[in-house]
Amino acid sequence: MTGRLRHLLALALGLFCGQLAFAQGWQLVWQDEFHGSISPDWVFETGNGTNGWGNNELQYYRRENATVENDALVITARREDFGGFRYTSARMKTQGRKSFKYGRIEARIALPAKLGTWPAFWMLGSNIGSVGWPASGEIDVMEQVNTSSEVHGTVHWRADNGSHASYGGRTGTSVTNYHVYAVEWDAKFIRWFVDGQQYHVIDITNNAGGTEEFHKDFFLLLNMAVGGNWPGFNVDESALPARMHVDYVRVYQLQAPGTAITLEAERFAVMQGVQAEACSEGGQNLGWIDAGDWVVWDVNVPESGTYTVQYRVASLGGGGVIQLERAGGSPVYGSVYVPATGGWQNWTTVSHQVQLAAGQQQIAVKALVGGWNLNWLKISR
Repeated sequence: MTGRLRHLLALALGLFCGQLAFAQGWQLVWQDEFHGSISPDWVFETGNGTNGWGNNELQYYRRENATVENDALVITARREDFGGFRYTSARMKTQGRKSFKYGRIEARIALPAKLGTWPAFWMLGSNIGSVGWPASGEIDVMEQVNTSSEVHGTVHWRADNGSHASYGGRTGTSVTNYHVYAVEWDAKFIRWFVDGQQYHVIDITNNAGGTEEFHKDFFLLLNMAVGGNWPGFNVDESALPARMHVDYVRVYQLQAPGTAITLEAERFAVMQGVQAEACSEGGQNLGWIDAGDWVVWDVNVPESGTYTVQYRVASLGGGGVIQLERAGGSPVYGSVYVPATGGWQNWTTVSHQVQLAAGQQQIAVKALVGGWNLNWLKISR
């Protein structure tokens, strides 16, 4: 078999496996929707790093250059003298807070496409502090430079002979518009997508080519560099400030058959009228729920059938009524009464059985009668 034929077969198999993974069902395990704030799971880098973060970059990273506007993260590169550098921007990571092994990692992003800018959504091995780079591995979900209409997906690792190895692909798109950039990563392949269309794949089966790094935990990063070895050092200062918009970042992992789907209340996709607060059971719960308020979550139901839906609730007063429905209000799956529990943090679990259709969808809880708090939902066969 020729090398070209082997390569084509690998690409075809990667596409098939990607479709199979969707059929098996992704479970949302972490997200930041940037609803008014940036999750505390992000840590901000400061300064210019070593040798311009290893790339001779020209900016000084500051927390102040990352803001939330209209429920989207905005990373702004500015022409601003600070710390001995001519430009500022922001770089943020989940290192030490959230890390993941395998899954679908995606973000909806709009890019500035200005001369001298280098925005990226990427991942680094969590062991980078002990083994260094590239031995830690790097997965670049999306990179784009200057005014190019192409986005790139690349991996970096330490090859069997100890050298730096990399393998990348690219595709064209309207980068200044919002697009969903994603990788699907499992024990056999890493695949790259733009708006659900695969454009690149690498085979990491059995650590092929020394790729054992990609079978360990990785953390997430978002940043926008100014200048550097790849975009070069010619910066259009008249185009600054330049803004990278991130609507959301989400991480999914494959759900094992029969596994219950747990939706943390505060990890909603969109809502009306509710507020998050600290929860006595850890994390946050949703409160200040009045009649007519609603909350929507993304969920992938593995197969059509009868499911038990449990709600972790608390109510100081006379309780309330929960209605479960498809986002938008139709169909309505059912409703359940919330009893008085004697306190806003005195928790109990109520449940009912509903019929759900298979597939990726948005489900919603609507308050027919308010006056209760919600910590989580659990959907199980």
